[in-house]
Amino acid sequence: MSDKPLLQMQGIKLKFGEKTILDGVDLSVQPKEILVIMGLSGGGKSTLLSVLLRLLEPTAGKVIFKDKDLIQLHRRELNQTRTHIGMVFQNAALVSSMTVGENLALPLRELSDKKPDEIEKAIKERLDLVDLADAKDKLPDELSGGMKKRVGLARALMLEPELVLFDEPSAGLDPIATERIDDLILELRDKHNVTSIVVTHEMESAFAVASRMAFLDKGKIIFDGTPDEFKKSDNDVIKKFLESYLAHEKEKD
Repeated sequence: MSDKPLLQMQGIKLKFGEKTILDGVDLSVQPKEILVIMGLSGGGKSTLLSVLLRLLEPTAGKVIFKDKDLIQLHRRELNQTRTHIGMVFQNAALVSSMTVGENLALPLRELSDKKPDEIEKAIKERLDLVDLADAKDKLPDELSGGMKKRVGLARALMLEPELVLFDEPSAGLDPIATERIDDLILELRDKHNVTSIVVTHEMESAFAVASRMAFLDKGKIIFDGTPDEFKKSDNDVIKKFLESYLAHEKEKD
């Protein structure tokens, strides 16, 4: 693993009026690392991903991706840099009137100069990767929740990104579908050298995929370390978070 981070967030602040959402967030992610960001509901986890992609403009701070500060880039260079970053949205964000194949083709048609046969080849490869080879001509409404998430992942991979952001990839899925998404995140790292940032509140998935964990509370990172260190943390917020998770697991048994 390289000593140089692929991405660094430095002093990220975000305010809406008098309300502070992010309050000086410092985080980095190394190549091929899977960083899981956790926190209580409404704590700013998904907002942090939006700032990272510059879908939201931060009040202060830097987002450095491969030596470029995304916050300072002009629109054209920002869009070019974004082609190296894939995003898997919580609700999959598929265009309902388009087939799966047409949804996957969109990024390449808009952001590349690939020929139609090259686009078709890329669609087949990505659908094979997520085990949905037969879904190309289906509409999103014909798919289950887990299938939609996998199509969303396939679309995020169309431009062969180095970094993929996942916003609650397991939310609302059954255990089998959740496990398949977890396996895909690990497979992307192990077979395709993809770096991932995963926002989730699903503790089982978090421990299944994380090489590192961070915890966001009241706009600040209060923990950044390994999964084992997370389990042993003496921070009161994290201890309560883990106790709630363990109690929920016990109820399921």
